Amino acid sequence: ATEQNDLLCTLLYYDTFEIVNLNHMKPAIIIFFTLLFLRFTSARDSVPADPVRIPILLSGSFAELRSNHFHSGIDIKTQGVTGIPVYSVAEGYISRIVVSPGGFGKALYINHPNGTTSVYGHLDKFRDDIEKYVKELQYKKRSFRINEQIAGDRFLLNQNDLIGLSGNSGSSGGPHLHFELRDTKSEEPVNPLKYNFTVKDDIPPKIFSLMIVPLGKYSHSDFQTDKKIYPVIANSNEYTLSTPVIPVYGPTGFAIEVNDYFNGSNNRCGVYSILLKIDGEPYYSFQMDRFSFGETNYINSHIDYETLIKSRRRFHKTWLDSGNRLSIYKYIRDNGIYNMNDGNIHPVSIEVKDIHGNRSVLNFRVESRAKLVSKTEENYSKHFRYDRFNSFDDDSISIELPAGSLYKDLNFYYEKGPQSNEFISPVHIVHNNTVPLHKSARLSIQVSDNRGADYSKALLVNVDTLSGKYYSAGGQYRNGRVTGEIRTFGNYAVAVDTVPPVITPLSIKNRSALTESNRIRFRITDKLSGINSITGFLDDKWALFEYDAKTDMIFHYFDPERFEMKRQHTLKLIISDQKGNTSTYEARFYK
Repeated sequence: ATEQNDLLCTLLYYDTFEIVNLNHMKPAIIIFFTLLFLRFTSARDSVPADPVRIPILLSGSFAELRSNHFHSGIDIKTQGVTGIPVYSVAEGYISRIVVSPGGFGKALYINHPNGTTSVYGHLDKFRDDIEKYVKELQYKKRSFRINEQIAGDRFLLNQNDLIGLSGNSGSSGGPHLHFELRDTKSEEPVNPLKYNFTVKDDIPPKIFSLMIVPLGKYSHSDFQTDKKIYPVIANSNEYTLSTPVIPVYGPTGFAIEVNDYFNGSNNRCGVYSILLKIDGEPYYSFQMDRFSFGETNYINSHIDYETLIKSRRRFHKTWLDSGNRLSIYKYIRDNGIYNMNDGNIHPVSIEVKDIHGNRSVLNFRVESRAKLVSKTEENYSKHFRYDRFNSFDDDSISIELPAGSLYKDLNFYYEKGPQSNEFISPVHIVHNNTVPLHKSARLSIQVSDNRGADYSKALLVNVDTLSGKYYSAGGQYRNGRVTGEIRTFGNYAVAVDTVPPVITPLSIKNRSALTESNRIRFRITDKLSGINSITGFLDDKWALFEYDAKTDMIFHYFDPERFEMKRQHTLKLIISDQKGNTSTYEARFYK
């Protein structure tokens, strides 16, 4: 008892850090504080359990480089199938339920006593009582989409409680479980692999290429003003270049193409940290412990975005653009940029680690060698500052960029292209898509068509001049112009969408028996503006249709609690696109 008393004396303290003297406390009070302490430490320090009972093999890692965002969790393989049981990793309560045709699809959010929230995405089904609750919400709101905050006492959970079955819902590219841990208060995703999940990993990251980028007016790499990619030579986890010494000059940046791998998986995943050293001194480092969703778009500044667009290859830059506000960087010297102008040879190393401490390093040397190289003069329309509001106006087009839309200063280029019979405006060349936008820009294009087009159905389109294809960029017509928010530079025009969606029945035919016993299934597609609403009526009552946007499929599953299971039924399905074009399908069918 004396030893326990002394232990409690060292553990329990006030905010002033004065040790509580327990020697004069009654035994009942000591027991109370002991239980309180054990409850506190149990809640905060309990080890999370695995969310599945199959070996955890990963196809995606935390902060992996994705299109316009860092991956916010880990992707757990489910043996190529749906329906694997999923469990709560710790005690807590369901705080949020989301159902969506894209994104995480069917997803659960569970708050835990230690201040974290676990997220389970792309589920196929929820647990029966949760599934029933969600369906009641969907019928109450007459909506397939659900994003509901849940009262803390509605679904209380213990560690290892079943919560649902794994699936392929939402924007999933194949059956798997997307799993996250977030800081409940800030909602920032944190690296789940810092916890004790049973993930095996003894494979060091693999380095594929080095890129050297001249960053100054007179800079060069190997006497070229353009960025240059160098393949690497691997010797276990040590990498070198075939060129012993690379001549460079002026402000220079380095970028590296690298991926990590986990045991039992061939999927390319993201690395945990990168450290750049020049002459043995640190110049740049980052570490992927956490980030905020508000800063995830900065990935387009963290990588070499131009190379991604041109070749689909992702290089981590080891220097910072002026407008990069990511919080992952641990050490930055001179923005990671070295000014090579002293005529000396400099050893450079780039060390890469994964979350489990496996390490790879690329060593090479550069020599500062001055040489006058010719640089092509840019033809541009206006200079944009990265830290200012910017705008450009022509007689038939205007564009506005809020401050913070650019990562660095830009010499903005504009040109009016040809008129096409497919559009009601010329094609406008609005800079080029190799320059990323951090925020949406407001684009307004004047309509030039006088043939009586229905302007209420006009919208901006992004035109791929190589393939001739074009894609909706949204927008509304007003006072002779169509105005909308765009997220990329590129070629834009105005088109008119008067074509309604196409409804293709797959398991139903008018005045016939269904070909599937428990559901009705359709494929729905739209040529341009995209699907906006789906409304179904079964026997004149609103009926829930689930929507899988990636496959263009909708499903109604028969519910005997809501609909009388008689032999003959009527169905009415109404599908509208973003421009108000509507298609209707009606049928009498037998079940």
